[in-house]
Amino acid sequence: MTEPTPTADARLVRGLGLPQAIALNVANMVGIGPFITIPGFIAAMHGPQALIAWVIAAVLVICDGLVWSELGAALPGSGGTYHFLREIFGKRETGWGRLLPFLFVWQFLVSGTMEIASGYIGAVPYVDYVVSYWLDQPLTAAGQRHVWFFRGEEGVAAASAALLVTLLLSRRIQVIGWLSLALCAGTAITVLTVIVAGLTHFDASLLTFPKGAFEMDAAWTRGLGAAMLIAIYDYLGYYNICHLGEEVRDPGRTIPRAVITSVLVVAAVYLTMNLSIIAVVPWERAMKSDQIAALFMETLFGRPVAAAFTILILWTVLACMFAITLGYSRIPYAAALNGDFFPAFGQVHATKRYPVVSLWTLGGLTAVFCFLPLQLVIEAAVTVRILVQFVAQIIGLHFLRKTRPDVVMPFRMWLYPLPSLLALGGWLFVLGTRVDLLWMVLGVIASGVAVFFFFLWRPAG
Repeated sequence: MTEPTPTADARLVRGLGLPQAIALNVANMVGIGPFITIPGFIAAMHGPQALIAWVIAAVLVICDGLVWSELGAALPGSGGTYHFLREIFGKRETGWGRLLPFLFVWQFLVSGTMEIASGYIGAVPYVDYVVSYWLDQPLTAAGQRHVWFFRGEEGVAAASAALLVTLLLSRRIQVIGWLSLALCAGTAITVLTVIVAGLTHFDASLLTFPKGAFEMDAAWTRGLGAAMLIAIYDYLGYYNICHLGEEVRDPGRTIPRAVITSVLVVAAVYLTMNLSIIAVVPWERAMKSDQIAALFMETLFGRPVAAAFTILILWTVLACMFAITLGYSRIPYAAALNGDFFPAFGQVHATKRYPVVSLWTLGGLTAVFCFLPLQLVIEAAVTVRILVQFVAQIIGLHFLRKTRPDVVMPFRMWLYPLPSLLALGGWLFVLGTRVDLLWMVLGVIASGVAVFFFFLWRPAG
Protein backbone atom coordinates (compact mmCIF):
# COMPACT_ATOMS: atom_id res chain seq x y z
CA MET A 1 0.00 0.00 0.00
CA THR A 2 1.43 3.39 -0.98
CA GLU A 3 1.74 6.14 1.56
CA PRO A 4 -0.41 9.25 1.11
CA THR A 5 1.18 12.41 -0.21
CA PRO A 6 2.21 14.69 2.68
CA THR A 7 -0.06 17.67 3.18
CA ALA A 8 1.23 21.23 3.05
CA ASP A 9 0.98 21.40 6.88
CA ALA A 10 3.40 18.48 7.15
CA ARG A 11 5.87 19.95 4.72
CA LEU A 12 5.95 23.66 5.56
CA VAL A 13 6.39 25.42 8.91
CA ARG A 14 4.10 28.02 10.54
CA GLY A 15 6.84 30.53 11.28
CA LEU A 16 5.34 33.92 10.28
CA GLY A 17 3.72 36.20 12.87
CA LEU A 18 2.04 39.59 12.43
CA PRO A 19 5.27 41.68 12.24
CA GLN A 20 6.73 39.44 9.55
CA ALA A 21 3.41 39.33 7.69
CA ILE A 22 3.12 43.12 7.57
CA ALA A 23 6.79 43.43 6.63
CA LEU A 24 6.41 41.04 3.70
CA ASN A 25 3.33 42.89 2.46
CA VAL A 26 4.82 46.37 2.82
CA ALA A 27 8.15 45.36 1.26
CA ASN A 28 6.21 43.90 -1.67
CA MET A 29 3.96 46.93 -2.08
CA VAL A 30 6.54 49.69 -1.78
CA GLY A 31 9.64 48.30 -3.41
CA ILE A 32 10.66 50.00 -6.63
CA GLY A 33 7.12 50.73 -7.84
CA PRO A 34 6.72 54.47 -7.21
CA PHE A 35 10.31 55.16 -8.24
CA ILE A 36 9.78 53.74 -11.74
CA THR A 37 6.12 54.52 -12.43
CA ILE A 38 5.74 58.21 -11.56
CA PRO A 39 6.78 59.35 -15.08
CA GLY A 40 4.30 57.05 -16.83
CA PHE A 41 1.66 57.80 -14.22
CA ILE A 42 1.84 61.56 -14.79
CA ALA A 43 2.06 61.11 -18.56
CA ALA A 44 -1.14 59.00 -18.59
CA MET A 45 -3.20 62.10 -17.74
CA HIS A 46 -0.54 64.64 -18.69
CA GLY A 47 -0.43 66.45 -15.40
CA PRO A 48 -0.63 66.20 -11.61
CA GLN A 49 -4.39 65.62 -11.83
CA ALA A 50 -3.32 62.00 -12.20
CA LEU A 51 -3.20 61.96 -8.38
CA ILE A 52 -6.95 61.39 -8.61
CA ALA A 53 -6.12 57.93 -9.91
CA TRP A 54 -3.98 57.25 -6.80
CA VAL A 55 -6.97 57.97 -4.56
CA ILE A 56 -9.44 55.92 -6.62
CA ALA A 57 -6.97 53.04 -6.86
CA ALA A 58 -6.49 53.20 -3.08
CA VAL A 59 -10.24 52.82 -2.56
CA LEU A 60 -10.25 49.90 -4.98
CA VAL A 61 -7.44 48.02 -3.25
CA ILE A 62 -8.92 48.67 0.20
CA CYS A 63 -12.21 47.14 -0.96
CA ASP A 64 -10.39 44.27 -2.65
CA GLY A 65 -8.19 43.88 0.43
CA LEU A 66 -11.32 43.12 2.45
CA VAL A 67 -12.10 40.31 -0.01
CA TRP A 68 -8.59 38.89 0.46
CA SER A 69 -8.86 39.28 4.23
CA GLU A 70 -12.09 37.34 4.49
CA LEU A 71 -10.91 34.57 2.19
CA GLY A 72 -7.44 34.41 3.75
CA ALA A 73 -8.84 34.12 7.26
CA ALA A 74 -11.45 31.52 6.33
CA LEU A 75 -9.26 29.44 3.97
CA PRO A 76 -5.61 29.88 4.98
CA GLY A 77 -3.26 27.91 2.76
CA SER A 78 -0.35 28.13 0.37
CA GLY A 79 -1.17 29.66 -3.00
CA GLY A 80 -3.50 32.57 -2.27
CA THR A 81 -6.12 32.85 -5.03
CA TYR A 82 -5.32 29.36 -6.31
CA HIS A 83 -6.08 27.90 -2.89
CA PHE A 84 -9.29 29.95 -2.57
CA LEU A 85 -10.60 28.94 -6.00
CA ARG A 86 -9.81 25.29 -5.40
CA GLU A 87 -11.53 25.22 -2.03
CA ILE A 88 -14.60 27.00 -3.41
CA PHE A 89 -14.96 25.52 -6.90
CA GLY A 90 -12.51 22.71 -7.42
CA LYS A 91 -12.56 20.26 -4.50
CA ARG A 92 -13.38 17.41 -6.86
CA GLU A 93 -10.30 15.63 -8.14
CA THR A 94 -11.74 15.17 -11.63
CA GLY A 95 -13.81 17.10 -14.14
CA TRP A 96 -14.42 20.79 -14.72
CA GLY A 97 -13.97 21.92 -11.12
CA ARG A 98 -10.18 21.90 -11.49
CA LEU A 99 -10.08 24.11 -14.59
CA LEU A 100 -10.43 27.52 -12.91
CA PRO A 101 -7.72 26.90 -10.27
CA PHE A 102 -5.41 25.65 -13.04
CA LEU A 103 -6.10 28.72 -15.19
CA PHE A 104 -5.19 30.98 -12.31
CA VAL A 105 -1.81 29.29 -11.85
CA TRP A 106 -1.21 29.29 -15.60
CA GLN A 107 -1.88 33.02 -16.03
CA PHE A 108 0.10 33.69 -12.88
CA LEU A 109 3.23 32.25 -14.50
CA VAL A 110 2.90 35.16 -16.94
CA SER A 111 1.45 38.00 -14.85
CA GLY A 112 3.33 37.19 -11.65
CA THR A 113 6.75 36.85 -13.24
CA MET A 114 6.18 39.98 -15.34
CA GLU A 115 5.34 41.85 -12.16
CA ILE A 116 8.59 40.67 -10.59
CA ALA A 117 10.58 41.40 -13.76
CA SER A 118 9.30 44.98 -13.85
CA GLY A 119 11.09 45.69 -10.59
CA TYR A 120 14.42 44.52 -11.92
CA ILE A 121 13.97 46.35 -15.23
CA GLY A 122 13.04 49.56 -13.45
CA ALA A 123 16.05 49.28 -11.15
CA VAL A 124 18.57 49.24 -14.02
CA PRO A 125 18.51 53.04 -14.62
CA TYR A 126 19.29 53.53 -10.92
CA VAL A 127 22.28 51.20 -11.20
CA ASP A 128 23.16 53.30 -14.24
CA TYR A 129 23.00 56.46 -12.11
CA VAL A 130 25.30 55.12 -9.38
CA VAL A 131 27.89 53.64 -11.75
CA SER A 132 27.97 56.76 -13.92
CA TYR A 133 28.62 58.82 -10.79
CA TRP A 134 31.55 56.59 -9.86
CA LEU A 135 32.90 56.92 -13.41
CA ASP A 136 32.20 60.67 -13.36
CA GLN A 137 30.21 60.53 -16.60
CA PRO A 138 28.23 63.64 -17.59
CA LEU A 139 24.56 63.82 -18.49
CA THR A 140 23.55 62.93 -22.04
CA ALA A 141 21.56 65.32 -24.18
CA ALA A 142 18.37 63.60 -23.03
CA GLY A 143 19.22 64.31 -19.41
CA GLN A 144 20.11 60.71 -18.48
CA ARG A 145 23.33 58.85 -17.77
CA HIS A 146 24.14 55.58 -19.54
CA VAL A 147 27.07 53.28 -18.87
CA TRP A 148 26.01 50.13 -20.74
CA PHE A 149 28.36 48.94 -23.44
CA PHE A 150 25.96 47.17 -25.81
CA ARG A 151 22.23 47.00 -26.51
CA GLY A 152 20.56 44.42 -24.28
CA GLU A 153 23.13 44.56 -21.49
CA GLU A 154 20.48 46.16 -19.28
CA GLY A 155 18.45 42.97 -19.63
CA VAL A 156 21.45 40.86 -18.67
CA ALA A 157 21.93 42.92 -15.50
CA ALA A 158 18.24 42.67 -14.56
CA ALA A 159 18.08 38.94 -15.26
CA SER A 160 21.23 38.30 -13.23
CA ALA A 161 19.70 40.13 -10.25
CA ALA A 162 16.56 37.99 -10.54
CA LEU A 163 18.61 34.81 -10.33
CA LEU A 164 20.62 36.16 -7.38
CA VAL A 165 17.47 36.90 -5.36
CA THR A 166 16.17 33.43 -6.17
CA LEU A 167 19.39 32.02 -4.73
CA LEU A 168 18.95 34.10 -1.55
CA LEU A 169 15.46 32.65 -1.10
CA SER A 170 16.71 29.07 -1.23
CA ARG A 171 16.65 28.57 2.56
CA ARG A 172 14.36 27.88 5.53
CA ILE A 173 11.24 30.02 6.13
CA GLN A 174 12.30 31.04 9.69
CA VAL A 175 15.42 32.68 8.28
CA ILE A 176 13.38 34.28 5.49
CA GLY A 177 10.88 35.79 7.96
CA TRP A 178 13.52 37.64 9.97
CA LEU A 179 15.47 38.60 6.86
CA SER A 180 12.28 40.20 5.53
CA LEU A 181 12.18 42.48 8.60
CA ALA A 182 15.73 43.66 7.93
CA LEU A 183 14.96 44.32 4.27
CA CYS A 184 11.73 46.13 5.14
CA ALA A 185 13.66 48.41 7.51
CA GLY A 186 15.75 49.58 4.56
CA THR A 187 12.55 50.19 2.59
CA ALA A 188 11.10 52.31 5.41
CA ILE A 189 14.25 54.44 5.60
CA THR A 190 14.20 55.05 1.83
CA VAL A 191 10.56 56.07 1.68
CA LEU A 192 10.69 58.24 4.81
CA THR A 193 13.75 60.03 3.45
CA VAL A 194 11.86 60.98 0.29
CA ILE A 195 8.81 62.13 2.25
CA VAL A 196 10.73 64.22 4.78
CA ALA A 197 12.97 65.77 2.11
CA GLY A 198 9.96 66.54 -0.08
CA LEU A 199 7.79 68.04 2.65
CA THR A 200 10.60 70.23 3.97
CA HIS A 201 11.26 71.60 0.48
CA PHE A 202 7.63 71.60 -0.69
CA ASP A 203 6.93 74.13 -3.45
CA ALA A 204 3.18 74.35 -3.99
CA SER A 205 3.69 76.62 -7.01
CA LEU A 206 4.91 73.60 -8.99
CA LEU A 207 1.54 71.86 -8.62
CA THR A 208 0.01 73.54 -11.64
CA PHE A 209 -2.55 71.89 -13.89
CA PRO A 210 -2.54 72.00 -17.69
CA LYS A 211 -5.47 73.45 -19.60
CA GLY A 212 -8.44 71.08 -19.69
CA ALA A 213 -7.06 68.94 -16.86
CA PHE A 214 -10.55 68.14 -15.56
CA GLU A 215 -12.57 67.97 -18.78
CA MET A 216 -14.14 64.52 -18.33
CA ASP A 217 -14.42 63.38 -21.93
CA ALA A 218 -13.54 59.98 -23.46
CA ALA A 219 -9.82 60.80 -23.59
CA TRP A 220 -9.84 61.82 -19.92
CA THR A 221 -11.56 58.55 -19.00
CA ARG A 222 -9.01 56.50 -20.92
CA GLY A 223 -6.23 58.44 -19.24
CA LEU A 224 -7.78 57.79 -15.84
CA GLY A 225 -7.93 54.08 -16.59
CA ALA A 226 -4.29 54.04 -17.70
CA ALA A 227 -3.20 55.96 -14.59
CA MET A 228 -5.26 53.67 -12.36
CA LEU A 229 -3.61 50.63 -13.93
CA ILE A 230 -0.18 52.03 -13.02
CA ALA A 231 -1.35 52.97 -9.52
CA ILE A 232 -2.79 49.48 -8.99
CA TYR A 233 0.53 48.02 -10.10
CA ASP A 234 2.22 50.05 -7.36
CA TYR A 235 -0.26 48.80 -4.76
CA LEU A 236 0.10 45.15 -5.79
CA GLY A 237 1.28 43.01 -2.91
CA TYR A 238 -1.31 43.93 -0.27
CA TYR A 239 -2.33 40.26 -0.41
CA ASN A 240 1.17 38.74 -0.42
CA ILE A 241 0.77 37.08 2.99
CA CYS A 242 -2.23 35.12 1.65
CA HIS A 243 0.16 33.18 -0.58
CA LEU A 244 1.93 31.97 2.57
CA GLY A 245 -1.18 31.15 4.60
CA GLU A 246 0.10 27.66 5.44
CA GLU A 247 3.14 29.25 7.08
CA VAL A 248 1.32 31.92 9.15
CA ARG A 249 0.68 31.65 12.86
CA ASP A 250 -2.99 32.23 13.86
CA PRO A 251 -4.00 33.07 10.24
CA GLY A 252 -7.60 33.95 11.15
CA ARG A 253 -6.33 37.04 12.97
CA THR A 254 -2.91 37.65 11.41
CA ILE A 255 -3.92 37.70 7.73
CA PRO A 256 -6.74 40.31 7.93
CA ARG A 257 -4.65 42.55 10.19
CA ALA A 258 -1.64 42.31 7.89
CA VAL A 259 -3.65 42.99 4.71
CA ILE A 260 -5.65 45.94 6.05
CA THR A 261 -2.72 47.51 7.91
CA SER A 262 -0.41 47.32 4.91
CA VAL A 263 -3.03 48.81 2.55
CA LEU A 264 -3.78 51.78 4.82
CA VAL A 265 -0.13 52.49 5.59
CA VAL A 266 1.10 52.23 2.01
CA ALA A 267 -1.83 54.20 0.57
CA ALA A 268 -1.00 57.13 2.88
CA VAL A 269 2.73 56.80 2.19
CA TYR A 270 2.29 56.65 -1.58
CA LEU A 271 0.07 59.70 -1.81
CA THR A 272 2.40 61.73 0.41
CA MET A 273 5.54 60.58 -1.38
CA ASN A 274 4.27 61.25 -4.89
CA LEU A 275 2.93 64.65 -3.95
CA SER A 276 6.29 65.46 -2.34
CA ILE A 277 8.25 64.53 -5.45
CA ILE A 278 6.23 66.57 -7.93
CA ALA A 279 6.33 69.54 -5.53
CA VAL A 280 10.14 69.52 -5.94
CA VAL A 281 10.64 68.30 -9.53
CA PRO A 282 8.28 70.00 -12.03
CA TRP A 283 5.87 67.42 -13.40
CA GLU A 284 6.78 68.31 -16.99
CA ARG A 285 10.33 67.18 -16.24
CA ALA A 286 9.39 64.32 -13.95
CA MET A 287 7.34 62.50 -16.57
CA LYS A 288 10.40 62.28 -18.87
CA SER A 289 12.81 60.77 -16.32
CA ASP A 290 13.51 57.09 -15.69
CA GLN A 291 15.52 57.98 -12.57
CA ILE A 292 12.95 60.18 -10.86
CA ALA A 293 14.01 59.49 -7.26
CA ALA A 294 17.67 60.19 -8.06
CA LEU A 295 16.65 63.35 -9.94
CA PHE A 296 14.57 64.40 -6.91
CA MET A 297 17.51 64.02 -4.50
CA GLU A 298 19.95 65.64 -6.94
CA THR A 299 17.64 68.65 -7.28
CA LEU A 300 17.63 69.12 -3.52
CA PHE A 301 21.09 68.04 -2.35
CA GLY A 302 23.36 67.56 -5.34
CA ARG A 303 24.75 64.58 -7.19
CA PRO A 304 26.90 62.93 -4.44
CA VAL A 305 23.95 62.71 -2.04
CA ALA A 306 21.68 61.49 -4.83
CA ALA A 307 24.14 58.72 -5.72
CA ALA A 308 24.33 57.58 -2.09
CA PHE A 309 20.54 57.66 -1.78
CA THR A 310 20.19 55.62 -4.97
CA ILE A 311 21.95 52.77 -3.19
CA LEU A 312 19.08 52.81 -0.67
CA ILE A 313 16.64 52.61 -3.57
CA LEU A 314 18.40 49.51 -4.84
CA TRP A 315 18.14 48.03 -1.33
CA THR A 316 14.41 48.70 -1.51
CA VAL A 317 14.26 46.87 -4.82
CA LEU A 318 15.97 43.89 -3.21
CA ALA A 319 13.43 43.89 -0.36
CA CYS A 320 10.48 44.05 -2.75
CA MET A 321 11.76 41.36 -5.09
CA PHE A 322 12.66 39.18 -2.11
CA ALA A 323 9.14 39.38 -0.62
CA ILE A 324 7.19 38.96 -3.83
CA THR A 325 9.25 36.05 -5.16
CA LEU A 326 8.90 34.28 -1.81
CA GLY A 327 5.11 34.57 -1.79
CA TYR A 328 4.61 33.77 -5.45
CA SER A 329 6.80 30.65 -5.31
CA ARG A 330 4.15 28.99 -3.11
CA ILE A 331 1.41 29.21 -5.73
CA PRO A 332 2.53 26.57 -8.30
CA TYR A 333 3.83 24.52 -5.35
CA ALA A 334 0.41 24.38 -3.69
CA ALA A 335 -1.31 23.58 -7.00
CA ALA A 336 1.08 20.71 -7.73
CA LEU A 337 0.67 19.35 -4.22
CA ASN A 338 -3.08 19.12 -4.80
CA GLY A 339 -2.74 17.52 -8.24
CA ASP A 340 -3.89 20.62 -10.11
CA PHE A 341 -0.56 21.48 -11.72
CA PHE A 342 2.48 19.65 -13.00
CA PRO A 343 3.76 17.31 -10.22
CA ALA A 344 7.38 18.52 -10.39
CA PHE A 345 6.33 21.85 -8.89
CA GLY A 346 5.46 20.07 -5.63
CA GLN A 347 9.05 19.07 -4.88
CA VAL A 348 10.49 20.43 -1.61
CA HIS A 349 14.21 20.72 -0.85
CA ALA A 350 15.32 17.78 1.29
CA THR A 351 16.92 19.83 4.08
CA LYS A 352 15.91 23.50 3.68
CA ARG A 353 12.21 22.69 3.11
CA TYR A 354 11.40 25.23 0.41
CA PRO A 355 9.60 24.47 -2.92
CA VAL A 356 12.69 24.18 -5.06
CA VAL A 357 11.18 23.63 -8.55
CA SER A 358 8.47 26.26 -8.11
CA LEU A 359 10.92 28.85 -6.80
CA TRP A 360 13.51 28.35 -9.53
CA THR A 361 10.92 28.20 -12.32
CA LEU A 362 9.66 31.61 -11.21
CA GLY A 363 13.20 32.92 -11.06
CA GLY A 364 13.95 31.64 -14.55
CA LEU A 365 10.78 33.06 -16.13
CA THR A 366 11.40 36.38 -14.40
CA ALA A 367 14.90 36.47 -15.87
CA VAL A 368 13.46 35.88 -19.37
CA PHE A 369 10.90 38.70 -19.03
CA CYS A 370 13.65 41.08 -17.89
CA PHE A 371 14.47 41.56 -21.59
CA LEU A 372 11.02 43.08 -22.40
CA PRO A 373 10.06 46.80 -22.30
CA LEU A 374 9.12 48.11 -18.85
CA GLN A 375 5.76 49.58 -19.85
CA LEU A 376 4.63 46.29 -21.39
CA VAL A 377 5.45 44.18 -18.35
CA ILE A 378 3.75 46.68 -15.99
CA GLU A 379 0.53 46.73 -18.02
CA ALA A 380 0.52 42.98 -18.57
CA ALA A 381 1.24 42.26 -14.89
CA VAL A 382 -2.07 43.90 -13.92
CA THR A 383 -4.32 43.28 -16.93
CA VAL A 384 -3.68 39.57 -17.48
CA ARG A 385 -4.74 38.67 -13.94
CA ILE A 386 -7.94 40.75 -13.64
CA LEU A 387 -10.44 38.13 -14.84
CA VAL A 388 -8.95 34.90 -13.49
CA GLN A 389 -7.73 36.33 -10.19
CA PHE A 390 -9.49 39.44 -8.91
CA VAL A 391 -12.90 39.03 -10.54
CA ALA A 392 -12.98 35.25 -10.04
CA GLN A 393 -12.26 35.40 -6.33
CA ILE A 394 -14.80 38.17 -5.71
CA ILE A 395 -17.42 35.90 -7.27
CA GLY A 396 -15.95 33.03 -5.28
CA LEU A 397 -16.40 34.86 -1.99
CA HIS A 398 -20.11 35.37 -2.63
CA PHE A 399 -20.41 31.72 -3.68
CA LEU A 400 -18.62 30.62 -0.51
CA ARG A 401 -20.96 32.59 1.73
CA LYS A 402 -24.04 31.18 -0.02
CA THR A 403 -23.07 27.52 -0.37
CA ARG A 404 -20.54 26.65 2.35
CA PRO A 405 -22.02 27.22 5.82
CA ASP A 406 -19.51 24.67 7.12
CA VAL A 407 -16.60 27.09 6.57
CA VAL A 408 -15.74 29.12 9.68
CA MET A 409 -15.37 32.85 8.97
CA PRO A 410 -12.99 34.36 11.57
CA PHE A 411 -13.19 37.69 9.72
CA ARG A 412 -16.09 39.18 7.76
CA MET A 413 -15.76 42.28 5.61
CA TRP A 414 -17.42 45.41 6.82
CA LEU A 415 -20.59 46.60 5.03
CA TYR A 416 -20.84 43.39 2.99
CA PRO A 417 -21.39 43.19 0.01
CA LEU A 418 -20.67 46.84 -0.84
CA PRO A 419 -16.81 46.69 -0.75
CA SER A 420 -16.72 43.59 -2.95
CA LEU A 421 -19.10 45.14 -5.49
CA LEU A 422 -17.04 48.34 -5.59
CA ALA A 423 -13.91 46.26 -6.15
CA LEU A 424 -15.63 44.31 -8.95
CA GLY A 425 -16.71 47.51 -10.69
CA GLY A 426 -13.22 48.97 -10.37
CA TRP A 427 -11.52 45.93 -11.91
CA LEU A 428 -13.95 45.84 -14.83
CA PHE A 429 -13.46 49.57 -15.43
CA VAL A 430 -9.68 49.19 -15.63
CA LEU A 431 -10.01 46.22 -17.98
CA GLY A 432 -12.53 48.07 -20.15
CA THR A 433 -10.14 51.00 -20.64
CA ARG A 434 -7.35 48.69 -21.83
CA VAL A 435 -9.06 46.81 -24.66
CA ASP A 436 -5.74 46.93 -26.55
CA LEU A 437 -4.43 44.30 -24.12
CA LEU A 438 -7.42 41.97 -24.35
CA TRP A 439 -5.59 39.89 -26.96
CA MET A 440 -2.99 39.05 -24.34
CA VAL A 441 -5.60 38.26 -21.68
CA LEU A 442 -7.59 35.98 -23.98
CA GLY A 443 -4.43 34.39 -25.40
CA VAL A 444 -3.17 33.41 -21.95
CA ILE A 445 -6.58 31.99 -20.97
CA ALA A 446 -7.02 30.10 -24.26
CA SER A 447 -3.54 28.57 -24.09
CA GLY A 448 -4.20 27.58 -20.47
CA VAL A 449 -7.42 25.80 -21.41
CA ALA A 450 -5.59 23.90 -24.17
CA VAL A 451 -2.76 22.82 -21.86
CA PHE A 452 -5.21 21.75 -19.15
CA PHE A 453 -7.22 19.48 -21.45
CA PHE A 454 -4.13 18.06 -23.10
CA PHE A 455 -2.11 17.27 -19.97
CA LEU A 456 -4.28 17.37 -16.82
CA TRP A 457 -7.90 16.68 -17.75
CA ARG A 458 -9.44 13.67 -16.05
CA PRO A 459 -13.15 13.06 -16.80
CA ALA A 460 -15.41 12.80 -13.78
CA GLY A 461 -16.10 9.24 -12.71
